Amino acid sequence: MAVQSDEATLEEYRLEVRRWLADALPRLEQRRVGRSGPHYGTMPDEERVARARMLQRRLYDGGYAGIAWPAEYGGRGLTPAHQRIFAEESNGYELPLWLNMSTLAILAPTILEFGTEEQKHRHIPAILKGEEFWAQLLSEPTGGSDLAGAVTRADRDGDVWILNGSKIWSSGAHLRDIGMCLARTDWDVPKHKGLTMFVVDLHQKGVEVNPIRLVSGASDFCQEFFTDVVLPADRIMGQVNEGWAVASRILIHERNAVGGGSQWAGGARGGGSDRTRPRRSPARHLVELAQGRGRAADGEARQLIAEAHALGTVRGQLSRRVSTATRAGLMPGASSALLKLMTSTTSVRLTDIGLELAGSDAVAGPSDDRGAREYGEAFLSRQTICLGGGTNEMQRNMISERVLGMPREHSADRDVPYGEVRRNALARPG
Repeated sequence: MAVQSDEATLEEYRLEVRRWLADALPRLEQRRVGRSGPHYGTMPDEERVARARMLQRRLYDGGYAGIAWPAEYGGRGLTPAHQRIFAEESNGYELPLWLNMSTLAILAPTILEFGTEEQKHRHIPAILKGEEFWAQLLSEPTGGSDLAGAVTRADRDGDVWILNGSKIWSSGAHLRDIGMCLARTDWDVPKHKGLTMFVVDLHQKGVEVNPIRLVSGASDFCQEFFTDVVLPADRIMGQVNEGWAVASRILIHERNAVGGGSQWAGGARGGGSDRTRPRRSPARHLVELAQGRGRAADGEARQLIAEAHALGTVRGQLSRRVSTATRAGLMPGASSALLKLMTSTTSVRLTDIGLELAGSDAVAGPSDDRGAREYGEAFLSRQTICLGGGTNEMQRNMISERVLGMPREHSADRDVPYGEVRRNALARPG
């Protein structure tokens, strides 16, 4: 199909999508669906990933993977309007949304921007087919929110690089194949100028990936250890010592994805969640929660549900406005911080509302009452969305400085060679 976007062509495409979905993908009603998506019982994460890969391949074979991606790299070469139609029509179908974050919505677009032609042809088609599942290897145990203060290092040894160090809070890295890893390659320049982004095979010698068990019992995050990992020169993403530019784009893509403004995600608009979340109205789910507890006519419950509906509506409108303006060049890329901040604060409030409506059932209710229990589990980790991709405080700084043009916050290590910066971790190697 040629790349066209007139109403008649788009309507024809909508009908084509609708017919294909009905024939090719299972409806979510065929599985128990809760707040965070289909429940697969006690299915291990490895099997969930295998199912996501299978569904992604089905999308690819049907021509619905990479709808707005360049055709030369395995995409369909259509427009964001076609992608939006697929997102609307696929609501209610089981999709491999686990591949959206971080693979499709964040790292694959980064490959398109910074990868060599060989890297693009090697990885993008494999990602769209579900053959490669990628992870972000950015944060470090001693770094806090200072991503540019990385001390994981890569030292040149002839024609290769030797990687040593550790990364942490990498979502689902134990289930993924490849990672983008930010490493220090020059200690004699300021911290932002001595970084390089590497492509790391997570199964190669010298890489150890350890899941972190959370208070909820889940192990969604990992810590990685790199010991003398050998990386050929073709594993560099972008240019040597220009890794901060790559990392900055990764963060912009992440904020867009989390905030619902990604044009690259497959299925649900904005990327959804690693937990295969269907695009359901948060207020609708809260209505069902209140009805199940006999609170449908309760004035306080109705007020809470109305608040949730208003938050969801405002977030959706903000997402459309910012993502459209950013793509048109009317707003800077840093405007994605608006989406991330709105999503973070809204998600925390919605979890609190759900917990209040569920009451004690969220903590000590029947084991089969997933609707209530999920809010209890979500409450334990509701702050994580305010941290990943940059804390809420960092988003506010970015909005003030890069969107509103306010003066930059003072930084004591700006323009100082990183090897001379005092820090509470590893001294300069060598």
